[in-house]
Amino acid sequence: MICISGISLPFDEDESAAIEQARKKARLSPALLRDGFVVKRSLDARKREDIRYVYTVGLCTSLRNEAHYLERLHLGGAAVREETPSLTLAVGDRPLSHRPLIAGFGPAGMFCALLLAQHGFRPIVLERGAALDERVAALERFWSGGALDPSANVQFGEGGAGTFSDGKLTTRIGDMRCEWVLHELRRLGAPGIITRQAKPHIGTDRLRQVVKNLRREIISLGGEVHFCTALEGLCIQSGRLHAVRTSGGELPAEVMVTALGHSARDSFQMLLDSGLTLQPKAFSVGVRIEHRREDVNRALYGGFAGHPKLPEGEYQLSQRVDGRGVYTFCMCPGGLVVPASSEAGGVVVNGMSEFARDAENSNSALVVGVEPADFGGGPLGGVAFQQRLEQAAFRLGGGDYKAPVQTVGRFLEERPGADFGRVAPSYAIGVEPADFRELFDPGILKMLRLGLRAFDGRLRGFACPDAVLTGVESRTSSPVRVLRDESLQSQVAGVYPCGEGAGYAGGIMSAAVDGLRVAGEIIGTYRPC
Repeated sequence: MICISGISLPFDEDESAAIEQARKKARLSPALLRDGFVVKRSLDARKREDIRYVYTVGLCTSLRNEAHYLERLHLGGAAVREETPSLTLAVGDRPLSHRPLIAGFGPAGMFCALLLAQHGFRPIVLERGAALDERVAALERFWSGGALDPSANVQFGEGGAGTFSDGKLTTRIGDMRCEWVLHELRRLGAPGIITRQAKPHIGTDRLRQVVKNLRREIISLGGEVHFCTALEGLCIQSGRLHAVRTSGGELPAEVMVTALGHSARDSFQMLLDSGLTLQPKAFSVGVRIEHRREDVNRALYGGFAGHPKLPEGEYQLSQRVDGRGVYTFCMCPGGLVVPASSEAGGVVVNGMSEFARDAENSNSALVVGVEPADFGGGPLGGVAFQQRLEQAAFRLGGGDYKAPVQTVGRFLEERPGADFGRVAPSYAIGVEPADFRELFDPGILKMLRLGLRAFDGRLRGFACPDAVLTGVESRTSSPVRVLRDESLQSQVAGVYPCGEGAGYAGGIMSAAVDGLRVAGEIIGTYRPC
């Protein structure tokens, strides 16, 4: 098909107008056009008086040679693309005596396992957490004031941390595998619109069924998924993986993908003890900021706020001062701030939206970058830094998993407590007014205040006095990187560090793509046992 990009129309125009404009731009007669549809659509709301959608349109034609046709036209913003993306991989010839193992069933582990299963490798997945239905039940108990389950929480269990989020599928990596991931997710039950949005999201409610469908497909292709089975050690002989120790016993293995996720702190220690090289990595810490959803929409869209053809408002803001950054991250329109602890005695928050994004508040992380020089402590210094913040937040919240909060007005004036107004905190377990000077060091506090004031100048009302800050957002990305070489293996041959926990991804999409990248390396080297 021919893809025509850069078609800009007022947001309330029908999509058929974009298809017709693309046809004319491509100089195609109606007789040559078999079908036309929107491939991608992005919102341009930089001018509130002239909000527009920018389209990429796919034109399926009767032309014998579309590439030659475009070459003769010298047409800018046009290209020939496959209608459905595909991954073509050559299978290696090295014999594999045992089925490949994958530790972790988040986005990286899921898509690594899916691609291996589709190529006949029948992978065995080890997931330390629970299956999704059991995980949801454990979370509902915790969020209602019950006990924290260390093996079934926002961080651990089927689907990984992304299952209880907004389900964002945006990324900056620019990898052709991204389109394949989107089409596979749609095939497995995600809303069809995700392949057309510039900023696709599934929502936690829809994502849960997709995750279960993906697991069923892996099993139908001969794979296995073992829940509540933790990776406890590696058995190494002459620098090569020989077997792995799990909570369910020992398994022989030549190939192990460690897709552990960014919160598998005991597993990081185990890899370090096994002789793998781990390096401390920069990440970010801060709070969740909540506004009323309608206020965010009004700040972005002005008088058009609430129009049925406009999505719920999203923002992404950043500021750098003297080499240090403060930014918003993982924005959840019409969502909730959720308890995301995975260790006893620590409070962690995250954001979550359903597909409709229709909750009363919108929230995002407001975070400050921290470097290894800020926390020290060797390869696992970042882990210790996160734990100190989470334990301090637990104490500030009263020691029962309530979260410490400050309203923005009081935070900017350096006064403890909260003056709740129009914005009601959504954190399920409850909140406790606090003083964030007891949580963060002066450098982080300074950058958070700087960010609030700077972002208020770009998004009116961002620093409104009754906006709610909830702490602590500490799991923005992995605090470590597990080193790997050009073959994507660690210095222990056969061990493939993968995904966000290993420090090679940040979010659902990039983690899924890294899982595909590792799977492709295995497929290109070995043949199924």
